[in-house]
Amino acid sequence: MNRFGELVKRHRLEAGLTLREFCLKHGFDPGNFSRIERGMSPPPQRRDLLERYAKALRLKRGSDEWLELFDAAAAERGEIPADLMSDSEVVDKLPVLFRTLRAKQVSAENLDELVDLIRGS
Repeated sequence: MNRFGELVKRHRLEAGLTLREFCLKHGFDPGNFSRIERGMSPPPQRRDLLERYAKALRLKRGSDEWLELFDAAAAERGEIPADLMSDSEVVDKLPVLFRTLRAKQVSAENLDELVDLIRGS
């Protein structure tokens, strides 16, 4: 799974920059950044570094793209995003969701339907 690296690379390419140009412009190490894009290194855990990446990629704070980047980083680290964990109503319902997903052996198609249903509400 390398959703984070794929997102970072896609946004960098959309900015029209090579990896070296991007890293030089924003003060990142090209070797480390390349490993992140290829999924050879995990997403950073530090929020300040994730924010630097998001800003360098020209993502607007709070936008869907911004949240998607942070959510992908959390998911690849095996974490639930901190903003969701601070919502006690969401946290209270997570065990039910987890048990349901395990017990039902939800197919990819059914999971897509669930996501679409949630997005539509």
